[in-house]
Amino acid sequence: MSADGTTPHNRPPVTDWLTDWDHLDPRWTSDPVPIWDEIRKSECPVAHTDRFMGAYLPVRYKDIRDIAYDTEHFSSRNVLIRDNPPPVSGGGAPPITSDPPRHRPARMALLPPFTPAEVEKLVPLTRSICNELLDAIVGRETCDAAVEYAQHIPVRVIAHMLGIPAEDGEQFRVWIHQIAEQGVTDAEVTDRAFAEMTEYFRGFLDKRRAAPGDDLISYLTRQTYTDGSPFKDNHVLGSVRLLLVAGIDTTWSSIGSSLWHLSRTPADRDRLVREPQLIPTSVEEF
Repeated sequence: MSADGTTPHNRPPVTDWLTDWDHLDPRWTSDPVPIWDEIRKSECPVAHTDRFMGAYLPVRYKDIRDIAYDTEHFSSRNVLIRDNPPPVSGGGAPPITSDPPRHRPARMALLPPFTPAEVEKLVPLTRSICNELLDAIVGRETCDAAVEYAQHIPVRVIAHMLGIPAEDGEQFRVWIHQIAEQGVTDAEVTDRAFAEMTEYFRGFLDKRRAAPGDDLISYLTRQTYTDGSPFKDNHVLGSVRLLLVAGIDTTWSSIGSSLWHLSRTPADRDRLVREPQLIPTSVEEF
């Protein structure tokens, strides 16, 4: 906390988690569980804040579940908590920003490409990418495994699935850093990254509609709503953005945190070396 009382993100510190919560407060980012417990045990287990243009925070399972299924009173159209209104919608990020009746077809459309059988087809490519990245590291005394290894794997696999040039992966990394890191405290960075991403993929969308292939973008252009009408361009672009940001960020974070854990706990690493049959279970636990 600085001398003027602001946090590292230039935000005033939280004074009461029940009436002034802020997920960017250092106490939240370092350990949010005690905060959730405090709210959960309070007289009213739904916190509120005037930050982010006003937002509520339910913390009990039943409340969260009831809200998630109450599509009459609650909407999924805005899933980001931010200080300023978002720009005019460019299609959102179906299905996570879709409400009924559009949610189900948006969700069902993304299931077939990610079944276990389809994912299994990507194993040789993924293994080849991993080996190539490891070859570039072997023999060095130190490396940043998160930046030089983990971050490249999902970027290149998703690029392959979308049927776009692998060399554009570096631009994907830039966009994701802007959205998931810089954009947390600077909405303009997020908006600019999303706009650039949309224009980039719009060019591929036009090409795929004219000459479809076996890639994921072509697949999405062939999907329809329950009334039989094809997915609109903004829907396809939104789903592609979702796959790029959510799929890549969560995957490289999981890989990076797994490597970090093994580097910090040599006993776990040594056991996996001795008992490689435990690796599949360990992957699920990580």
